[in-house]
Amino acid sequence: MLNKKSIDDLQVKGKRVLVRCDFNVPLQDGAITDENRITAALPTIKKLVEDGGKIILCSHMGKPKGEPKPELSLAPVAKRLSQLLGKEVVFAKDDTVVGENAKKAVASMQDGDVILLENTRYRKEETKNEEAFSKELASLADVFVNDAFGSSHRAHCSTVGVTEFVKESAVGYLMEKEIEFLGNAVNNPQHPFVAILGGSKVSDKINVINNLLEKVDTLIIGGGMAYTFAVAKGGKVGDSLLEADKVDYAKEMMEKAEKKGVKLLLPVDTVITKEFKNDTEFKTVSALEIPDGWMGLDIGEKSREQFTDAIKSAKTVIWNGPMGVFEFENFAAGTKAVAQAMADIDATTIIGGGDSAAAVNQLGFGEKMTHISTGGGASLEFLEGKDLPGVVAVQDK
Repeated sequence: MLNKKSIDDLQVKGKRVLVRCDFNVPLQDGAITDENRITAALPTIKKLVEDGGKIILCSHMGKPKGEPKPELSLAPVAKRLSQLLGKEVVFAKDDTVVGENAKKAVASMQDGDVILLENTRYRKEETKNEEAFSKELASLADVFVNDAFGSSHRAHCSTVGVTEFVKESAVGYLMEKEIEFLGNAVNNPQHPFVAILGGSKVSDKINVINNLLEKVDTLIIGGGMAYTFAVAKGGKVGDSLLEADKVDYAKEMMEKAEKKGVKLLLPVDTVITKEFKNDTEFKTVSALEIPDGWMGLDIGEKSREQFTDAIKSAKTVIWNGPMGVFEFENFAAGTKAVAQAMADIDATTIIGGGDSAAAVNQLGFGEKMTHISTGGGASLEFLEGKDLPGVVAVQDK
């Protein structure tokens, strides 16, 4: 999967380069509240500018469902990008994305200029990967670069369709880094290889668990998922999150781990409460003995020690999904302990996007990780061993 044409293989001087970025950033009252995805795209944009290309950026934001929604316009992103790049990024405001405004802006570009198109999902064809819109996007450019890992598990016009109508395509630096880290970690890891899965649902991670059991030395399961496994072991979980229809699957996975000689670590104790809020009475009990009327919101102290010990000896660690309701201070200890353990070791440490990325950054451990993926869903599919359409569509070297 790694043998893709990279922007280092391109000659872009004087050429129009359409770059698919992932600028799907959170906005509050028109202000960007987390600009990680924007800064992650800068190395690719800077390189193409330096090489004298005419850079046309595109991205989706949120779910406007095929119609122009002013609150989901990329205008604030163009403004912030201009500041970060130290040069004007022209915003081609066009409700049809590729309209008169965009065409005019592209026609008057000089080498090294940067423009940003409007939200690609203003067009309902985008998510259906319809040919007409793919052709319109391609008509603006000579070369296509996909740098949007977070959107590459979707076959959309701006990630897949457009590649059919441009002469040349390549992956950007961010995409390359994601494929390299996640790909190597899963397919060619240094052992001991430990994977940590949390989050609320087993159903979201079924294929991930199955695939990782073929590759890891230790699999740690925490978060809401763990209660389904506790029931599979014959435990009682009170009012905790439970997917009753996944109990048999959890049993199967425990058997598979045993057969493969994989150490499957589940919480031995859990922090429980009666109400889903921070300021409430809580206590720690055995993970298999949660009384009725109580629910588990975090892993307990013994589990934290066990999980931390397993992480300490690892050479490769992948983590996806928090250990508890880390947004509540009283139930963040498990997630903190895992983040701290990963920050302390000399190993390849990879965070698989989504909530775990938010948790790690929020807790201040971001700098200490080898790689934090920008794509939650995309990194999960990668860990499942799936090929991502947006990566496959880019030309091989």
